[in-house]
Parts: sequence; structure tokens; C-alpha cells
Amino acid sequence: MSDEILLTQAGYEKIVAEHEMLISEKRREVSERLKEAISYGDLSENSEYDAAKNEQAELEERIHKLETMIRKAKIINEDEMACDQVNIGLKVKVKNLDDKEVMEYIIVGSTEADPFAGKISNESLVGQSLLGKKIGDTVEIQVPSGTVNYEVIDISK
Repeated sequence: MSDEILLTQAGYEKIVAEHEMLISEKRREVSERLKEAISYGDLSENSEYDAAKNEQAELEERIHKLETMIRKAKIINEDEMACDQVNIGLKVKVKNLDDKEVMEYIIVGSTEADPFAGKISNESLVGQSLLGKKIGDTVEIQVPSGTVNYEVIDISK
């Protein structure tokens, strides 16, 4: 895997917003809980203190992860992309040739993937197989549940 993290502009903004919220609000909340737990005295048997310390460690780990993602982000500019072939940041409408079901996916970097929202990773089996395909192309994809056959019927922004 490369050092770059592929993100759409919306995905990048979401990560930056989460980072800012964690630093400005969440850190303060955790710090207050830690102060309160310390005020209870004896730290050796203070479960509130242990919980607050664990929460602080998890928070700092998430902040560090987000900072790394922001630093390594490569923003995909959908406006500069042609819709002549499937690429990251574009919507692709496919028809399952077996059951004729039509599905629409947005191909995104793995960080933004959310299959329930129709956002599939460029590193997933389906995403990888669709990259570079043009309208009218068919693709056979080996997925864990078997083989699916798709026809690309539309590509858009």
C-alpha cells in the first residue's frame, strides 16, 4: 500500500472536522474527567481514573491517526475527471447480468469506504475490478459468495 491516502474533498473535510472536534472539545472533556477522578484520591484503586486514562489514550491515538491521514491525503478532484471510464471519485451504475438488478456505487479510497452508503473502496474486489472500465464493458468478479457479472451502464460525477 502506498503512503498516499486517497480521499474525495468531502472525505477530507470530514476528517479535518473530526480532528478539530477531538482537539477542541473531546480533549477538554476527557481532561475534566481525569481531574475529577484524581480528586477522588488514591489512584491505585480508582476505577474512574483508570477509565479516564484509557479514554485519554484512545482519544490521543485517534487524533494521531487523523493527523497522519491529513498529512498523507491526496485529494481526488472529481471536477477534473472525465466520465469516460470508472475512476476514484466517480459514480458508476452497473447491472448485474445474472439477476438484472441495477446498483450504483461511488468509488472512493479505502478510508472513505461505506458499503451501506454505496461507497466502495478502490481496493475492494468490486472496486478494483471496475476501475478503468467504460460504459458497455462487462466484468466478471470473484467475490466471497461466488462470481458476479456486471455491465457498466453509466459513469457520472
